[in-house]
Order: sequence, then structure tokens, then C-alpha cells
Amino acid sequence: MIRLDKFLSQAGVASRRQLREIIRAGAVRIDGVCVTDYAYKFDETACTVTVNGETVREAGTLVVMMNKPAGYITATEDARKATVMELLPPELQGRQLKPIGRLDKETEGLLLFTNDGDLLHRIVSPRHAVEKEYYAEHEGVVTAEDIAQFAGGMLLRDGTRCRPAKLESIGLGKSLITVSEGRYHQVRRMMSARGMFVTYLRRVREGPLRLGELGLGQVRVLSPEEVCLLADRQNNEKNCME
Repeated sequence: MIRLDKFLSQAGVASRRQLREIIRAGAVRIDGVCVTDYAYKFDETACTVTVNGETVREAGTLVVMMNKPAGYITATEDARKATVMELLPPELQGRQLKPIGRLDKETEGLLLFTNDGDLLHRIVSPRHAVEKEYYAEHEGVVTAEDIAQFAGGMLLRDGTRCRPAKLESIGLGKSLITVSEGRYHQVRRMMSARGMFVTYLRRVREGPLRLGELGLGQVRVLSPEEVCLLADRQNNEKNCME
């Protein structure tokens, strides 16, 4: 037996808070019967659930990692441009997956997808400050002042105040940048503000997860243990193994 709001959240319909409004509005039916109690418990293996007439087919948290290639936008659909959804293999199509955050069209690397609305909102929420690490190739040389500016929280030309970040030089024109927020083109803008134009950018880590050896354009489903780590439940080993 599972609570209705939890079932719909795990299916990626919306966050738990948003779902309560959807359920109270009478948009959800179980085996054709309207249910307005978000705490209602039912057997998800024996019932058919619809939201606004559309069947919810999947339950259970699913998280997928992709090594995104350049040339694709992070969107669920677009009439003119290729989206990252087109890179998902057939067996993952229709699983109600949504990108967690975004990478710009020319940026490669680690991009996560999930059908769990609560997990999605937790990771993208600035309140949780999930770290994201990038490998960058760029013009110019990193100086001690650049590192200090990143560490102190940069003020961009348009008035945007960025949280403290880490800048580490790993060779001539090559750096690792770690940020804890996801502002529009943030890494490129921060580097540009210090006179370092980025020519190549790849995300290599998000939270505890690293891209590793995953090939460009390839995807893999995260293990339950990895999902627990991502959800910041690593200190509760029992929950992670259930």
C-alpha cells in the first residue's frame, strides 16, 4: 500500500506540495473513482491511476545519468531544436523522466533525469546548494586573484551575485570549477568576468555522483544506493538498502 501523493511524486507528476493542490482539485482518479484525499492509501500494483485523464504508468524512483553531447538543448520538447530527451534509449522513453536542472546547448557532461518530482526539486533548489563540478578549457591564465574572487562570491556585470565557488587550475588554459547553484550560463559568465573566455565546458560531477567512464551520448540507470546518496540519505544505511 502506498500514499497517493507519494505515488504521484515518485512517478514524476509534480512535487509533493503541488500534488496536494492537484488532488484536492479532483484531477486524480483511482480505477475511475475521484480521490481528493492526498493521504489515501491504495495498492499501486492492482489499481489504475489517472491525472486529468492521463494514466500514470510508473511508480518507484528512477534516476538516469547521461553524458550529454553538445548540440542538444535541455528541454522536454522543442519544435525546432534537438533535445536531450531524444537521446534516451527506447526502453526509457515514456517513463515520465524529466531533466534535473540543465546544461546549455554547447556544454557536455553529466546530466541527470528522474521521475521523482520531490527529488528533482530538492536537487535544483538553491536552498540545498548541491555542488556541481565542471572541467573547462579557456583562454587566459588563472591567477591567485581569480581564485580569491571565486571563493568570495563574485558580482557579475549585470549585478548578479554568485555564491562562493571554487576555481582550480589544472594546467595551462584548463581548470576545474565547482559551484553550488545553477544560474544561466553561470560558469561561462564567471570565467568571462575574469577575462577567461571558455572554449569547452563539461560537467563532471553533481553532488556525490561523478561522470566516470560513461561515453559521450550514453546513459545508465543509477543503482538504489546511488539514488540514496543523491538524495542525501547516505547516513541512513538501512533506508538506502531497502
